[in-house]
Amino acid sequence: MKIGIIFGTCTGNTEELADVIREQLGLEEGVVKDVATMSASDLPEYDFLIVGIPTWHIGELQDDWYGIHEDLDGVDMTGTQIAVFGLGDQLGYGDTFLDGMGILYDKFIERGATGGIGFWPTDGYEFDDSQGIRDGKFCGLAIDQDCQPELTDERIKQWCELIKEHLVQKAA
Repeated sequence: MKIGIIFGTCTGNTEELADVIREQLGLEEGVVKDVATMSASDLPEYDFLIVGIPTWHIGELQDDWYGIHEDLDGVDMTGTQIAVFGLGDQLGYGDTFLDGMGILYDKFIERGATGGIGFWPTDGYEFDDSQGIRDGKFCGLAIDQDCQPELTDERIKQWCELIKEHLVQKAA
């Protein structure tokens, strides 16, 4: 199974967490890639994608994800499984917390990717609205390095256990 961890970042936080996730999953260094160095047509070559995105500005995609997001309209992602992790500021941007994660997730699903992997509970967060919620859960791991950095390591550890369980089931 070909696995890729693809991130977009403006401050370096998402890249740093992509590397932590890679380590937690026991994957080799080459699986982590900056989306700024890729095109949408590169993404279907993966069987399993873990994509990371901070919500930028007020509920928008991070800059490097914009082009990929638009270009995905011409890409068939059928056969690719997707898990998402997102970064946001729940207190400063409580009306748009993790919107970028939801927008990106929806695009991959719309293009045929299989989702529902690594959904994360909303308990323990304080926000008003989010486009990142599906069926009462976040559509991926919710990270807030601004307001809850002390919870990040444990959240990543728990989320990676969910991802590992999925990968083991998939391999069986």
